[in-house]
Amino acid sequence: MEAKVLRACWKWRNYPPGHEGGGARADAEVLLNAAGRQLLAGMCGGEEDVLARALPSWEEGDTKLRAQDGDPVGLWRIGGAVVGPVAFGCRLCTARRTGTALRAVRYAPRWERVCVRHGRWLLDADANQPLEHLDLRDLPEVVAAQRRWPSVARRAVRAGAEPERVFALGYAVVARWWEQALHWEREAVWPRRLHQIAGGNAGTELERWRIVGRDSVVFPEVVAVADALLDPALAELAWQDSGAGQPRPLPADGAFCRRLGERVGRGWLGPLAATDYGGPLTSWMGAVIRIRRGAGGPPGYGNDPWWLRQEHQPASMAAQLRVLSKERSAPGSGTTWRSAVPAEQRARITSLVNDAEEQLTQLRGAQYGKTADAAQQLLGNLGHAATLIEQAVRETAAAALGAGMALEDLAHWARLPTDVLAEALPDHRKRQPEKSGERVSGGRQGVHGP
Repeated sequence: MEAKVLRACWKWRNYPPGHEGGGARADAEVLLNAAGRQLLAGMCGGEEDVLARALPSWEEGDTKLRAQDGDPVGLWRIGGAVVGPVAFGCRLCTARRTGTALRAVRYAPRWERVCVRHGRWLLDADANQPLEHLDLRDLPEVVAAQRRWPSVARRAVRAGAEPERVFALGYAVVARWWEQALHWEREAVWPRRLHQIAGGNAGTELERWRIVGRDSVVFPEVVAVADALLDPALAELAWQDSGAGQPRPLPADGAFCRRLGERVGRGWLGPLAATDYGGPLTSWMGAVIRIRRGAGGPPGYGNDPWWLRQEHQPASMAAQLRVLSKERSAPGSGTTWRSAVPAEQRARITSLVNDAEEQLTQLRGAQYGKTADAAQQLLGNLGHAATLIEQAVRETAAAALGAGMALEDLAHWARLPTDVLAEALPDHRKRQPEKSGERVSGGRQGVHGP
């Protein structure tokens, strides 16, 4: 049966979901009421319990649709909002089972994205992009990582942790490293993998390939980090780095991060990971240390090493591609930062950011001693860092404004009202055309009445 003929058998409450700007979503899901499920089972010539085992969303319609006059009713939903992450199926496996090489989608967590038989990474189906899979035939370590994951999951269960949450934390840690890796001069593994899945060379589409290829490229490290965080020996190293019974700030050359770097094949990574304050890794270390000290308070997320904050969850491929599309369509997006912003201005921004980072780093050692002394140093350093960050915001906004970006976009990104940002950028008002009844003087900024 053709799709439109099949759909006519049900009464629909809404339209199929689509992408922004048009185009049908591959991850569209259908929910059916009881009468609608009976109708589909009859068409298939099978029992409803068989379809219930095959289709994870089979009974979800009961919570959204009520039996109304016994009519078969259908409702469209986005798959990820019904059951979980949706990925494309392997067309070669589909053809092997059905005899027809059609597009298929399936609910699949990220640790089940490798088609081992055909050496493919199956991509998210919720993004508006044409690729269904990435070729892994030259990356056996990615396939091996999926084969290794079940043993890591069993280890998590034995440790009393949910495998899904252990994987999510490892994924968040490595995805954060992925964003930082552009500045890692010694990183050679990920660029090699990325170019391979891009067909040999990502070329001018490096930014897009970094989004599309991230999950497959970092997958071996995600499994390795998840396994390492389950290791009691590494938890002991984190405890020792904290001073054990004599609390102290975590050192930049701590044994825990050094060993973790070795576990992912990067002996040089330890200091970089140790000084990445405020990320999911340091949150895990903090929870482990609090539990060992017995100072975590009542049971809750503060005592849970596997609790992942919302802000630490990696952005999905679909979300990143939407942002990339908007950035490329925005004014000034066709030029690079280095070519559009003078070297002197870039140096000022870098200096301000580095100075602010230094002030914030010093706060780690300021939370001990007498209350008055600690408060004085904390407030002084925080105030100085805030001033430096404000200056960096102004400098960055001024540089982007000079490169052709719209003031409204800059205000949105800086989370400031447009008029406040304009007031902080005197050069902006000099560019504004004269309005009827007022003029803008040269030299110092001034607005005069009629």
